[in-house]
Amino acid sequence: MAYDLIIKNGTVVDGTGAFRRRADVAVKDGKVAEIGKVTDGAAETIDASDLIVAPGFVDPHTHYDAQICWDPLVSCTSWHGVTTVVMGNCGVGIAPCKPAAREVAAWDLVNVEAIPFEALSKGITWEWESFPEFLAAAQRRGAGINLAFLAPLTPFRHYVLGEESMEREATPDETARVASLLREAIDAGAFGFSTTTLPQHIGYQGRPLACRLASSDELKAYANVLRDAGRGAIEVALTRRAGRMSEDEQGLLEFLLDESMRPVTWLAMASRPDRPEASADTLRRLEPLIKRGGVPQVLCKPFVVQMDLRNPFSFADMELWGPVFNQPLERQKEFYRNSEFRGAFREELKRPHLFQGKWNRVEVLEVASPTLKQYERKTVGEIAEQRHEDPLDTFFDLALEDDLNIQYTMQQYHEEGIQRLIADPRTMIGLSDGGAHVNMLCDAGYCTYLLGTWVRERQALTLEHAIKRITSEPADFFGIKDRGRLKVGLPADVAIFDERKIGSAKRARMQNDLPGGGRRLVMPAEGVEYTIVNGDVLYEHGHHSGYLPGQVLRSGAQ
Repeated sequence: MAYDLIIKNGTVVDGTGAFRRRADVAVKDGKVAEIGKVTDGAAETIDASDLIVAPGFVDPHTHYDAQICWDPLVSCTSWHGVTTVVMGNCGVGIAPCKPAAREVAAWDLVNVEAIPFEALSKGITWEWESFPEFLAAAQRRGAGINLAFLAPLTPFRHYVLGEESMEREATPDETARVASLLREAIDAGAFGFSTTTLPQHIGYQGRPLACRLASSDELKAYANVLRDAGRGAIEVALTRRAGRMSEDEQGLLEFLLDESMRPVTWLAMASRPDRPEASADTLRRLEPLIKRGGVPQVLCKPFVVQMDLRNPFSFADMELWGPVFNQPLERQKEFYRNSEFRGAFREELKRPHLFQGKWNRVEVLEVASPTLKQYERKTVGEIAEQRHEDPLDTFFDLALEDDLNIQYTMQQYHEEGIQRLIADPRTMIGLSDGGAHVNMLCDAGYCTYLLGTWVRERQALTLEHAIKRITSEPADFFGIKDRGRLKVGLPADVAIFDERKIGSAKRARMQNDLPGGGRRLVMPAEGVEYTIVNGDVLYEHGHHSGYLPGQVLRSGAQ
């Protein structure tokens, strides 16, 4: 037979923005061999009548660095037609790592990305020390989808400076050593490096995440690594206020662009309900930098955050919350009972903050105590009124009454602003945070949400444009040259879906499948009929085929 696989009778949307067309897609040796009317036979045929045949989606912002050790399917991102993920974002990761620093690296992930320590301690396999060894270990284990890595700056600084990486700037000699390790990572295939400036990104023992202490001389040296290599991009969590950028933040963005001469993607652009004009003003002001490759990332769905007072990430940018992190349960309860702590929090909420104490938008999602079940799906404001209490006190009292098991949820950003941002060519759609904040939120289904909500239901984008935004655009930005398009000669990564059904819910479901039985939120997909990775069927009608055809992608290797 001429081909390994033929996808017959489908409607091809190739990821370039070109108009859809009816065509067959033939696959041979893991690559697209023919697109058109295919007459030769194949070992396997998929009938894609009435289905869309698109490139596999590319998720540019994930934190699966640890999860790939225990979950080769990279769930639940892979359920949604995603065939390539970029991980190592926001300056936090687990390589390089000396054996003595493993606990530090794990606690960084706990505090920044809200992944339970027990899951990390049981699930991370630690088959590496260097960054190249980390990539090699990922390739040996195998994965369902393709893995692309950024080099996160924090573990590189830990490796050279030890615990002092959380206390001070690097010396010139130390900077040169970190830069050398970054160069080694780029040579091994990293697609750039990542960092953060955000105050809520705290690391081990509540101390500043190490990359936040990098001096401008350090950042210049690290950016120059990419300049000299002529490849790679920088990802930086940059803006303290969603939708707005300060002069200092703008200066850093320009500095990184100047010194790297490479693209820089920054977090985050969003439309705030209280200031809907702020995002448009910011994009206008930054347009010269955006044209140079300073591209903001946006989320295409309402940001629904789940708040857990055992790991109070939502308040990590408030100094008074620092001592609460990584404490035993009873010690945390002491903080929450303390009237001085509550009073300080009340004063802090008078300042600009994403949360801002809007108690009528904070909802009780789930409780453990049967006596509190009556409050599920009610807002803290409603419950406070019912109990004749102050809302802030109610927020803490409910948590204490539920032994800190209570899960709160809050929706932020309004949908009209989202529509403007996802249609704006100056932005990159991403920000799934897949693998992170596991019991707080799950936006891993943003691709199917985009196609279901914004394309089919609201007709805010054409299908062709939307697919381009989640395939070739992120792939091109990071220099993943052979992904994101259906084109003869390129690897056959394919998402086949029913455009009448494609979608994902606004809310995820909780399940206990982390190492050690830990809880995480997952987002089921709807309408994804087949996912093909490197020519092999990974999922058929939502069922795993048993294959793990993903590859570790390497910059400069295409």
